[in-house]
Amino acid sequence: ICSYVFSAPGRLLDSLPGTLMLTDCLESCQNNETCQSINYETGLCVLFSSNADILPGALTKSQFPVFTIYAQKSCLGVRPCARAWCIDRVQNYKLEGHAKRVHTVTSRRDCLELCLGETEFTCRSANYYHGTHTCELAEMDRFTLAGSNAFQAHDGADYLENNCAEEPNKLCEFKRLSGRILKTVDSVYQDIGSIDECRDLCLNSPYRCHSYDYGDTGDMVCRLSHHSRATLSDVQDPYLEVPEAATYELSSCYNVTIECGAGDMVARIRTSKLFDGKVYAKGAPKSCAVDVNSALDFELRMGYQNLECNVRQSGAGRYMNDVVIQHHDTIVTSSDLGLAVTCQYDLTNKTVTNDVDLGVVGDVEPALSEEVIVDSPNVLMKITSRDGSDMMRSAEVGDPLALSFEIQDQQSPYEIFVRELVAMDGADNAEITLIDAQGCPTDHFIMGPIYKSSLSGKTLFAHFDAFKFPSSEVVQFRALVTPCMPSCEPVNCQEDEPSGDYKSLMSYGRRRRREASAAQAIGARSVREARGKASQEDMLLVQSIQITDKFGFVKKEQLLQETPQVKDTQGYDKVFVVNETGVGGVPGLCVNGIGGHKSNRDSRCFQLLLITTPLFAGFIVAVGVFLLAQSSVIAIWSFLYRRRQKHQPYINHF
Repeated sequence: ICSYVFSAPGRLLDSLPGTLMLTDCLESCQNNETCQSINYETGLCVLFSSNADILPGALTKSQFPVFTIYAQKSCLGVRPCARAWCIDRVQNYKLEGHAKRVHTVTSRRDCLELCLGETEFTCRSANYYHGTHTCELAEMDRFTLAGSNAFQAHDGADYLENNCAEEPNKLCEFKRLSGRILKTVDSVYQDIGSIDECRDLCLNSPYRCHSYDYGDTGDMVCRLSHHSRATLSDVQDPYLEVPEAATYELSSCYNVTIECGAGDMVARIRTSKLFDGKVYAKGAPKSCAVDVNSALDFELRMGYQNLECNVRQSGAGRYMNDVVIQHHDTIVTSSDLGLAVTCQYDLTNKTVTNDVDLGVVGDVEPALSEEVIVDSPNVLMKITSRDGSDMMRSAEVGDPLALSFEIQDQQSPYEIFVRELVAMDGADNAEITLIDAQGCPTDHFIMGPIYKSSLSGKTLFAHFDAFKFPSSEVVQFRALVTPCMPSCEPVNCQEDEPSGDYKSLMSYGRRRRREASAAQAIGARSVREARGKASQEDMLLVQSIQITDKFGFVKKEQLLQETPQVKDTQGYDKVFVVNETGVGGVPGLCVNGIGGHKSNRDSRCFQLLLITTPLFAGFIVAVGVFLLAQSSVIAIWSFLYRRRQKHQPYINHF
């Protein structure tokens, strides 16, 4: 039980200061037959000969200055797992709306035994109601439903979470929580060489580790916890505010298995968090795809003879394909995963090879960007880096960018507001609305609200992470911009928080009050109708950018297949290519000398090498022919001139 302390001085067995592992504290109690329960804070373990079932009044809230973890022994009728503890208990809370099976039991222990012993489905949690002795078993828990409001306060209920439930752990993504570290953690490791080692300790811990921090409480110190924001809603102020620190929380994990059949391959995916989105063969987001709606398990079947699924055959009995797990139904974001799957057969039996490639960086190629300047006043829309310092002509999925709208004349009497900002692709007319007719963001995960620059009221901007459409690398932004004088009023937008609450945000997407009626009339119509009938004040701005994804499956394979001669026997890549800026300030030289892994720049340099080398050779040949012809003309002219000079005196004599 988190944030509760057991206070029974007469039942105190031992106090173990300097204990940095919750598992060590539990083991000390386990090895002591008299011990019935423990209190644990980071650095202190206290053993008791009684527990909260015997002395319920001795268990009280404990949240300041740090929160305490209370644990007690239980003798179960079913064999628990080998993890350090089997059940997390939260008093006066329940998981709402996900009961899969309901039982009437005599005690809380019977309820948790039913969950631990369930065989027909994976019981991840249970609700036990003391008043009715009702036990609800659920296939979901606080982690699979993270971001929802299913975990709710309920007097007289105990929420029991199964720590023995198996979670996917092959592909795991952690998200950074800046400026905070937990007050109490489960494990403290010293002399850990890197943050990656700390991450590995979390993924391989003897409990379900869901967060870690590194180097914030001491050099080379790694701290692990089974808690994250999803499990701390019942704890008041569980974090310490440390500006330069960061906690890394487990966002989601995936396990991928491949089934190789006689005529197809099936990619089966299991996730630790409910998934909404789609899974598809790369390059075929519509013709070979499966839409997934709130599922933990899903699959994609790809036939070897199905041309739409792009299954490639490489040699006898070897089939390969690339699969994308896309969280958003329309666009590719930095949260998406790329999987390289392979099936290989032989004459006597069947073997399955499963290669998983997460976050492979794709090639970034230069692309032209389009700027449109509109009169009255002159407004420029451009795509820049997040801090606004550099204008971006190309980017990669997940890059932090900003979209800015700027009045060119800083002395202009106008200000502007933005509405109906739409992103479109360049292929099949797919589009997504980013800022609606009222001036509010439609999805805060993709693009935030419109802000006014602190440096100038003539500039508006919105932050977003680079995204793309599956069918095109070109993303085109279109927006309606309306001037207002002397200033524009922001619109009040509501953002849905993970806790279920709403957060108020201001966005510069509404004109002054005297013009509000016209804006509301436009907002009441559909987006397309509003675009077609925009007022004469409205200005349509267009901007384009090339966004490449981060998978890079095909180009990487082509580079390896087409250029085997570049690799030497020691596995080093050597590339020399004409470029604008060279190594050490020498123009025209790009050198890549080390590594078994090519970066995007390496691939780009190599492709340029294939193009510039024959062009340069042709140029040398042309110059040689030209010089030879000029030499011949000069030699003939010189011969004729000397001959004329030789006979000139005889001509004059006569």
